[in-house]
Amino acid sequence: MKTLTVITTTYNRGYCLHQIYASLCRQSSKNFLWLIIDDGSSDNTRDLVVKWKTENLIEIEYYYQDNGGMHKARNSAYERVKTELNVIVDSDDWLCDDTVEKIITFWEAHKSSSYYGIIALNISKHGELIGSALPENIKACTLGELFGRYKVRGDKKIIMRSDLSKLYPFPEFEGEKFYPPSYKYRMLDQNYTLLIMNAPVCVVDYNPDSMSYDKFSQYKSCAKGFAHFRNETIKISHSQKFIIKQMIHYIAESKLAGNSHYIIRSSKPLYAILCWPVGLLYYYYLINTKRKY
Repeated sequence: MKTLTVITTTYNRGYCLHQIYASLCRQSSKNFLWLIIDDGSSDNTRDLVVKWKTENLIEIEYYYQDNGGMHKARNSAYERVKTELNVIVDSDDWLCDDTVEKIITFWEAHKSSSYYGIIALNISKHGELIGSALPENIKACTLGELFGRYKVRGDKKIIMRSDLSKLYPFPEFEGEKFYPPSYKYRMLDQNYTLLIMNAPVCVVDYNPDSMSYDKFSQYKSCAKGFAHFRNETIKISHSQKFIIKQMIHYIAESKLAGNSHYIIRSSKPLYAILCWPVGLLYYYYLINTKRKY
């Protein structure tokens, strides 16, 4: 059996999916398979995959499902993964040529039951580091600590143990097509840490139709999911600054979702009462803003 599964969830991305395919064909190690979850594409995605499978250059598994959003597609992917490790690579991104070899070699040298995976670096298509580097003086820590205590910034690539990636499936709310992907990492942070690999593994190319370009619309169209996410992360956080920021979002998104009794149902009602005026102002800002991100 292969060691790594590269997961790509895709929706009408046939125009750029060839980039990741080409990068997978260039890998110095073929100890992986490519798992594609097609989230209801109506373009030429299926035809492309059929063609690539006949080329037989890499192992590909392809599944089609009705469009439900990235989080539902990822839930489907995690249910199907059988390898020891997996990594999400978005349909508009691609891997560095030695990524598979680098990941497996690093994991075999350092793996332990105390780690839920590896965190590594993303770079732009121009070779520039996305955000900041990872700290050099520690071997492992939680994702929350990296972005809190160590002030790490920018998108990073997380390679997960597949047995643990099946835990904490993304909650699904009818009519909503997005749930924050960091939910799973925040939950796993409670009992495990991430190995730090301060090396680039993925090229990130933000296309104009990327969800990253329409964050404020997501807050409104997926308000139930966002409110749930804020409440769950508040519940497990010990940082007052983080709790206040998330609580303001929770109040605004609860209002957007039409949730009743959201103050009482908050995981920290006292904070909810104190943050309510600011949360209400933020709610009015969200319903009136034309800002995208």
